[in-house]
Amino acid sequence: MNNESASKSVLVCDMQPLAIEGVRALLDNSGDLRFAGAVCSLDAAFELARALEPAAFLLDRSVGAAAVMDWLRHCAAEGIGTGTVVWGSGITEPEALRLVQAGARGILRRTAEPETMLACLRAVASGSSWMEDGLFGSPGKYLQPRRSPLTARELQVAELVENGLKNRDIGRALGIETGTVKIHLKHIFEKTGVRGRYGLALTGLRRRGALAALPDLPAEELAAESVGEGVEVLPVEIPAAIPVEMPAATATM
Repeated sequence: MNNESASKSVLVCDMQPLAIEGVRALLDNSGDLRFAGAVCSLDAAFELARALEPAAFLLDRSVGAAAVMDWLRHCAAEGIGTGTVVWGSGITEPEALRLVQAGARGILRRTAEPETMLACLRAVASGSSWMEDGLFGSPGKYLQPRRSPLTARELQVAELVENGLKNRDIGRALGIETGTVKIHLKHIFEKTGVRGRYGLALTGLRRRGALAALPDLPAEELAAESVGEGVEVLPVEIPAAIPVEMPAATATM
């Protein structure tokens, strides 16, 4: 088996051709990862992922967080199992959480060092999840001892919060009022010791193995997250594709 067939393939979707060439050079010198192609639009990225089934896909967040989340959900619905790494500038903790909930297996800052990017891509290409250090805050004590077990309804509400649903959506799904959802959340926080719905969602991701550690959040952020709806991410129009040279789709995977 030659080195090319043994290496794991990586596709790239980025708005900047110069960035694509930089990633290509990095992968070419990695020894175990292979640049398999690049595009500059989410539509083209979907078709390329479906055709080539790469081990990892590096996706530029600058097309818009909402658009990226829709793309991740669309891939999951279509059975595309490629591990996606979202990289970009100014990714906030709540946004990173929503990206992971939507299906991202890696989150990386645009300012990451080359070795950090390679570590992330290697982990995701191998089927693991990888988050850049500090993205979800510093590890620390986040939970207090559980005081009593949750009821069946509270377990349902907790699971839907972990999946990223808002209070009104949870109420619609369970056939209850939004105010009742808030009451259930209050009881969940009291029983579990989890500090806010943000912490509840992180707890669920940690239990499923998507996150290795939970952060300590400032008290003012925890209070704001306790029964609120989180941060709204407005849709951003996806730019038109920029022509980028791509290798033939028949390349060995």
